[in-house]
Amino acid sequence: MFTDMQAASARLTYQPSPREPDFPQGSRAFSLERRWRQPEQRTGHARQDIMISRWTYPQAGVRREEATTPPDRYFFAIALKTTRLKLTRGAQTIFDGIMPAGTLYVGAPSKQLCAQFHAPCDFLHFHVPANCLPSPEPGRDPVTPDGLNDLVLLRDPFAGQLAKALTEHGHLVDQEFVRCIAQTLAMHVARRELPRTKVNALPKWRLRRIEEYVRTHFDHGISLSDLAGVAGLSRMHFAAQFRAATGYRPREYLLHQRIEHAKSLLLNSETPLAEVALAVGFCTQAHFSTVFKRITGDTPARWRCASRNALVSPGPAADDPASGRSAVSRVLPADLS
Repeated sequence: MFTDMQAASARLTYQPSPREPDFPQGSRAFSLERRWRQPEQRTGHARQDIMISRWTYPQAGVRREEATTPPDRYFFAIALKTTRLKLTRGAQTIFDGIMPAGTLYVGAPSKQLCAQFHAPCDFLHFHVPANCLPSPEPGRDPVTPDGLNDLVLLRDPFAGQLAKALTEHGHLVDQEFVRCIAQTLAMHVARRELPRTKVNALPKWRLRRIEEYVRTHFDHGISLSDLAGVAGLSRMHFAAQFRAATGYRPREYLLHQRIEHAKSLLLNSETPLAEVALAVGFCTQAHFSTVFKRITGDTPARWRCASRNALVSPGPAADDPASGRSAVSRVLPADLS
């Protein structure tokens, strides 16, 4: 039985040439959406083709959007950056909270969806004909629209890698390569082992307790038992509900909070790195630097230098949502990029 990575390797046969061609406007792999989930119909695209588009919302204010999936298509969305949003259908709340980068959302045909964006965001959208989903493997239940509808896979690593393959060179990539990526994503979704039970998200009043506790104790040792006690739940139930509400395991959330406080110290003081590490709860500067780079992509020293330079000479890149620095810092309750 193939793993997802083996399946991708078998399908993705695209070999870039030593010198990438200069693609004309009409041959771009995907377009930027002017309206949410409404890709431009491009010439040469058959109705049965998979279409890919990109939705970017750089502002910090709340924006409400609504769309209905066509009756012959599924809708896949991959978050390219961490954001905060609420997904609803009528009175039903499907998702409400921090959506990490790499999250995969699947919507079934003929389903209406309302989205409220509370922070800058960047999504890659796949509009997939129903007949593009592969048949199930022997011994597995067939794929049904109800089984896939409103499927939210927080930080799906494989989907994140597929999105990266499409976006790392902009949207000027070979059409056959794009088609292979989209088909591989459809296979990945169809072959997922769907959850048999749904975990309820941690109620907002309990989440606020946790946020306040972490905010005032981030520089001390905090255990899972401590957080579960604050929430008034067992460790197992708390961990599952916390992840459903935020997309993060409790320890990951704590690390991100520590890094956020470290950013403030780095930006607004001359505190040495070793002292910053101790001030935000790390035992060693080496561990602090490792975690900081994993979360931000930069070492603490480079981040401090780049951030201060951006404040002195602000340019277009300083407010570019793709940079993830100024935009994601407005995500509440914490910057979880």
